[in-house]
Amino acid sequence: MKKIDIFNKLRTSGLRPTKQRVEIAKFLFEREKTFHFTVESLNKLLEKKTTSKFALATIYNTVHAFKNAGHLSELEVKGNKTYFDTNVSNHHHFYDSETSELIDIDEKEVVIQKIPKAPNGKKIKNIEVFINLKN
Repeated sequence: MKKIDIFNKLRTSGLRPTKQRVEIAKFLFEREKTFHFTVESLNKLLEKKTTSKFALATIYNTVHAFKNAGHLSELEVKGNKTYFDTNVSNHHHFYDSETSELIDIDEKEVVIQKIPKAPNGKKIKNIEVFINLKN
């Protein structure tokens, strides 16, 4: 993705392209592969890979603004860890609890033959398969 695309991506989703948002967006979206991260792991990576300093609150707010704009998806793993994913399409994950790594599984690789009916008053929003791994 080119620099101009980052600016357009932010502007077209209603986000002001501040210096910090642009730098975080470039780090997240200018890559070949899907990127999974927690806010804390992103903070550590930004400290290592960029010359700018970001407050954790800035990273948190920026990530949530990107999520709300549809540029990131949010995934809860085991109810206590929140990951974000740059791949917002419908897909599934392997989760390695020993390394805390999420690995994409193509949607076509998982075949679901029967889905239970949602409880009264509820609708199924989407289906995500998490396959937990261990050594």
